[in-house]
Amino acid sequence: MPAKSPKIAFFGTEEHSLDVLRALVDNKFSIACVITKPDSKRGRGHKLVEPPVKTFTKEHHIPVLQPQKVSEITSYIKDLQPITGILVAYGKIIPQSIIDLFSPGIINVHPSLLPKYRGPSPIESAIINRDNETGVSIMKLDAKMDAGPIYAQIHKKLSGTETKPQLYNELFNSGSDLLISILPEIMSGALTPKAQNDADATYCKLLTKELSYINPQTMTAAEADAQVRAYLGFPRSRLKINGTELIITKAHTGASSLSPLDVQCADGNWLIIDELIAPTSGKKMTAEAFLRGHQG
Repeated sequence: MPAKSPKIAFFGTEEHSLDVLRALVDNKFSIACVITKPDSKRGRGHKLVEPPVKTFTKEHHIPVLQPQKVSEITSYIKDLQPITGILVAYGKIIPQSIIDLFSPGIINVHPSLLPKYRGPSPIESAIINRDNETGVSIMKLDAKMDAGPIYAQIHKKLSGTETKPQLYNELFNSGSDLLISILPEIMSGALTPKAQNDADATYCKLLTKELSYINPQTMTAAEADAQVRAYLGFPRSRLKINGTELIITKAHTGASSLSPLDVQCADGNWLIIDELIAPTSGKKMTAEAFLRGHQG
């Protein structure tokens, strides 16, 4: 795509937003501005941290907007028309009044096979539900959550061993490639999106810390293992063993116990703990290393 391609306003905040933005810049699409969430306070010092896409845009001298309310960008976008919008993990609802400013609209990269898993946690849901496949949908945004018509999809078979970080990387890399390949046709109007079947829609929920606790009395070993893989990073998986709450970062299932840390689940099988974060040190370690220190 030549540098004089139609202008694009990019909406994105999270780390994987940057994967798509970088692909657009590398492929010479014309990024007129980037809209991202305001800097946020993080860590014990509550220091202001800027979103990854903001750092990237400053390095590439791209104007960046950080509105508290999306409606604040109305005048700015009107001055740039005609302009296309692309949205990837922005983290705010886009009102229809803003969507209508773009031509042919705002294009969204969503990591599920819509209409399955509309909502904020499609990748985690595919892992925790032990699906056989997932994928990426390139869709046209509308005011309803993830309900817009679809331009294209790619399917990905799942092995049942994927972790959240691994699947995020794979799907957003594939989604970037798909978007780059079809974006000229979308922007020219040559590719028309097809409506989703709302009757087939399923929804996933916002992840919270309250979801992180593993209950061996009600979960099978396979369900517990899937949760560990799905919730890496956040909200993580917590398990109380001998009165100590541990964060489990790697596990697998087995027919019998291999160490005192392993727990028997509701189906009689065991969740074998391979790696964890200890509450005292906050450091990641193998189960074997933890047991050595705990026993000593």
